[in-house]
Amino acid sequence: MSIFKNLPAAPVARKKPVTDTRHGITRTDDYAWLRADNWQAMFKDPSILDPEIRAHLEAENAYMKAAMADTEALQKTLFAEMKGRIKEDDSSVPMKDGPFAYGTFFVTGGEQPRYFRELRDGGERTVMLDGDKEAEGKAYFRLAGIDHTTDHSRGIWGYDDKGSEYYTLRVRDLSTGNDLDDVIESTGGGGAWAPDGKSFFYTVLDDNHRPSKIFHHIIGEPQSADRLVYEEEDPGFFMGVGGSMLDDFIYIDIHDHETSEYWLLPTSDLLGKPQLVSARETGLEYSLSEGGDVFYILTNADGAKDFKIMQTPVGKPSRENWVDVVPHTAGRLIISHGAYARHLVWLEREAGLPQIKIRDRKTGEEHAIAFAEEAFSLGLQGAAEYDTDVIRFSYSSMTTPSQLYDYNMVTRERTLLKTQEVPSGHNPEDYVTRRVMAPSWDGVPVPVTLLYRKDTPLDGSAPCLLYGYGAYGIAIPASFNTNCLSLADRGFVYAIAHIRGGKDKGFQWYEDGKMEKKTNTFKDFIAAADYLNQEKFTSYANIVAEGGSAGGMLMGAIANMAPEKFKGVIAAVPFVDVLNTMLDDTLPLTPPEWPEWGNPIEDKTAYERMAAYSPYDNVSEKPYPAILALGGLTDPRVTYWEPAKWVARLREKTTGAEPILMKTNMDAGHGGASGRFQRLEEIAFEYAFAIKVAGKM
Repeated sequence: MSIFKNLPAAPVARKKPVTDTRHGITRTDDYAWLRADNWQAMFKDPSILDPEIRAHLEAENAYMKAAMADTEALQKTLFAEMKGRIKEDDSSVPMKDGPFAYGTFFVTGGEQPRYFRELRDGGERTVMLDGDKEAEGKAYFRLAGIDHTTDHSRGIWGYDDKGSEYYTLRVRDLSTGNDLDDVIESTGGGGAWAPDGKSFFYTVLDDNHRPSKIFHHIIGEPQSADRLVYEEEDPGFFMGVGGSMLDDFIYIDIHDHETSEYWLLPTSDLLGKPQLVSARETGLEYSLSEGGDVFYILTNADGAKDFKIMQTPVGKPSRENWVDVVPHTAGRLIISHGAYARHLVWLEREAGLPQIKIRDRKTGEEHAIAFAEEAFSLGLQGAAEYDTDVIRFSYSSMTTPSQLYDYNMVTRERTLLKTQEVPSGHNPEDYVTRRVMAPSWDGVPVPVTLLYRKDTPLDGSAPCLLYGYGAYGIAIPASFNTNCLSLADRGFVYAIAHIRGGKDKGFQWYEDGKMEKKTNTFKDFIAAADYLNQEKFTSYANIVAEGGSAGGMLMGAIANMAPEKFKGVIAAVPFVDVLNTMLDDTLPLTPPEWPEWGNPIEDKTAYERMAAYSPYDNVSEKPYPAILALGGLTDPRVTYWEPAKWVARLREKTTGAEPILMKTNMDAGHGGASGRFQRLEEIAFEYAFAIKVAGKM
């Protein structure tokens, strides 16, 4: 019997069958009409959304609100708890750069960050950019940060006020706090200054929301006069622009999920043509860090699946001149790297745990920064200056609040700068963090990180929120999260399944969860649920699964494959209409995503493979658990119609009594609400659903 009582009639989406034939296979989509024909224009002006579609989304929101009405008090309680764990007037530790140190802070009650600077060794703060002031009167507002010139006189800052990720750039005079007349529209969100501070480089998004062009803007000139520096004609590649730490080069970074290409524009000749480093080769990835007279290159060249670091003279950066510096070691994944005057630094992960490695560039001596907890997270922030012996990193675990350190690479001394404050109080000794291994369908052990209170009974009765992602090689860190304490304090076991498709256990872990091996991701997650049930951390009747974006695809797949093993499912901005999306090459991410999923337009095998697991296409008549789908109207990554279509089909097909709910944020995109407290309200809503479904209200 459903825990949801006395619900009104659920919305029923009209059927308007559309047939599509590919590779001799015909499919019928009854709900294709929910995809707005004018979606490109609607992302910039949501008011032009087709009235019938808007009415349907609003009806879904009304139904959701009715179903969750009895949780409103709980949502307020959860929000108050989560807000109480945040230091409202929190401030970052400023990072030194030249005569100043730069950082961010919040004010009590403020939603948006404020960017400040102070003199290098301390002093009165000057607010460069007040996010709350800029956001006034806007339902949605997200800052892209502010990037200052080498002489610290100006800053580029960007904002998105619709959630569609089309950013507007402005230029601010940091001495007066006033913006110049320069306004750059439809950008990717940032820019790279020329060393003299009189011009900058930026990417422009085309009508299909892809970064296709890089322009050079001269301060004081209109955007229409900007010089085209580079145009990427392959829609399958992402592109970005940045500057080197030594101000010698402007980097043009072109990549998809498996291939890289860099172009360099020497800042000594800003009007010159970019020079190619190494032409794109399918499967070859590389990234650059300048180290004076050499580039350090993080790459998978020469079969280095888990990556290695090579170097090449700055004047001869092409592939034939690359030589090994840090050789490849199978199973040790090098994630990122940075070069400084006397040291080379990189972040690596081995056996699922991270560590920071440091190499003396002169002697070749190496040492590591590591910790001994069973599961933890490290973040490498590095430094803003090249000529330094001090870098910055952060450490946390599921029970340990984040700690920020400065680390002297010569003396090996750690200086604790800040420990995350939890104003309402937090005692790590009240909680347990564990990492267990769940055997998957093929015997491969899948790491699962657990957090629960010490007094939680491990007899199968505890509710569990099981989170997963499993795509694009993204590893989910075992880091401190104050929000999930609200679940742990209510007797939940909070679990993260580090499934194939991420790089939690190295690059092979990623490859074993993509393309023709994609179903390993889904089976691993189900195996995690099986293990937690078997070992009595929880039981099938108490597990609520959660995932977002590509993790939302995971949610759709496991709901189709093993609905009986989950009490509920939370799917945030879920990529569930996989086949239709990958067949639509006008959508922003479709061509760049083909290396991840396959190209069903040209490849019948890829088409059939996706058709076999695409959540929307595999909804069938069976009793589904309670499902909550979350979408954003202006989301360019996972468009709103994916959850809308999925929910319509689920509601049509389910034979069970549990409700299928959908909440569409009509003022936001992929990341949800933009304000820090607005985001907490969304999390409180999701957790209230989990608590209600688990019968723990």
